[in-house]
Amino acid sequence: MRVPTLTATEIAGMIDHAILKPELTRSEVDAQLDVAARYRVFSVCVRPGDVAHAVSRLDGTGVAVGTVIGFPHGTTSTAAKVAESRAAIADGAAELDMVINVGWLRSGLLDDAESDVRAVVGAAGGRIVKVILETALLSDEEIVAGCGVAERAGAAFVKTSTGFAGGGATPEHVALMRRSVGPSVRVKASGGVRDLDTVLAFHAAGVTRFGTSGTATILSDAADRDAGGSTRARVDDTSY
Repeated sequence: MRVPTLTATEIAGMIDHAILKPELTRSEVDAQLDVAARYRVFSVCVRPGDVAHAVSRLDGTGVAVGTVIGFPHGTTSTAAKVAESRAAIADGAAELDMVINVGWLRSGLLDDAESDVRAVVGAAGGRIVKVILETALLSDEEIVAGCGVAERAGAAFVKTSTGFAGGGATPEHVALMRRSVGPSVRVKASGGVRDLDTVLAFHAAGVTRFGTSGTATILSDAADRDAGGSTRARVDDTSY
C-alpha cells in the first residue's frame, strides 16, 4: 500500500486563506493578503467588497482570489445571490463560496434550494462554485440531501461551514459528505481548521480544500515536520 508524503507545499496548494471577519480594517486585510502571498497558498477567500483590492494586491503572486455569496446566512434571494456573483466576477473573483439556503434545505424544499444553487453556478460562467451547507445546523440526512442539491446543480465543491454559525467541520461530517457525492465533486472543510493535525485528519477523510485563517501556524508546523524527515506528516491515500 503506497503511503505518500503530504508536504507543506502540497498543503499550501489546498488552502483558501480566509479573510472574512467583518471588523477587519484595510490594513488588517492587507496583512493577511501578505500572509497568503508569503506562504503561496492556493487562494484567499475575502469579503465581496475586498475582491478588487485583493486581486490588485496579489497580482503576480500566483494566489487566486475567491469570495463569498449570500454570506453568512444564505437567506438572501436568488436574484441577490446572482447579482452578487456577477459583481464579484467583474471585480476579478476566480471562485465563489455560496451559502445554501439552510432554511429551505431543512424544510425539505430541495427543488428551491437546487434552483438557488443552479442560478449561482450559471452566473459563475464556469468558475468554481463551492456550496456551504453549514453542517453544524443539519442532521446527517439533511447533509446528504444538501450534497445532492449541490451536485445536481453543478457545484464543484460541497463545503462544511461558514465559521459564523457556532460550529465547524468535523471528521464525521466531511466523511459523510465525501460518501454523498460522486468523484467529480470535491469537499472543502472550514470552521475550526486551525492546526496541522486537523488538516491531516480531514484530508484522510476526503477533504482536498481547506478554509482557514490559521494558515501561518499550519504551514509553519508542516515545514518543521518536513525538515524533521522521519517526523514528516503522512497520509494514506487509500482512505477515501
